[in-house]
Amino acid sequence: MEEFGVSRPPRPIYRRIPNFVGAETAARRLLELDEFKSAETVKVNPDSPQRPVREQVLRTGKTLLTPTPRLRGGFLLVKPGYVSDRNYSFAATIKGSFRYGRRVDLRNVPKPDLLVVGSVAVSPDGSRLGKGGGYSELEYAILSELRLLDERTPIATTVHESQIVDAVPMEAHDIKLDIIATPNRTLRTNATRAGRGSLVWNLVTEAMIHEIPVLKELHGTERIKS
Repeated sequence: MEEFGVSRPPRPIYRRIPNFVGAETAARRLLELDEFKSAETVKVNPDSPQRPVREQVLRTGKTLLTPTPRLRGGFLLVKPGYVSDRNYSFAATIKGSFRYGRRVDLRNVPKPDLLVVGSVAVSPDGSRLGKGGGYSELEYAILSELRLLDERTPIATTVHESQIVDAVPMEAHDIKLDIIATPNRTLRTNATRAGRGSLVWNLVTEAMIHEIPVLKELHGTERIKS
């Protein structure tokens, strides 16, 4: 991306979801989808290339559900009513989402009708590579544990054409994409997901539970159930 001049700040683009030229156009492609038009709540990752998606969610009168970076602060809910028209652009940034959003506890997280995730690389079959932290998968697992997602919940990403590769290695718990939007086109992957995802507790460390409050809350709930 750097070599071909299609990356944008923040830099360096390594170890992050890379921002790209045409991110706004890719975001507008999502607006054309029936899945977006019918959605009331859209969950979007907090990374820079998806900022235009978050802004369009608010501008079209939908509720934005966004995780805080590394899930340290759980989830934020940003509703258009929380923000004046002139501040939608700022509200779509990380700082703006903290200013205009409301932290929501797990009992009050709304059901997202569409998920938008960030990607480093994707393949036409819906395989996806993130920045390596596994947070998209963790967020998906948490929302699945809350019975807010199932295999019918569409998952989309916005990327540059150069981020589409022939194949991406996947693990069993990795999420697959239904929709890939670029500045040039929209791809449907025909990916399938076998049933509802779940949180694999043996992959959750004590450090993760300590650092991510929603995991601690869920862990306590699981212990009560058992």
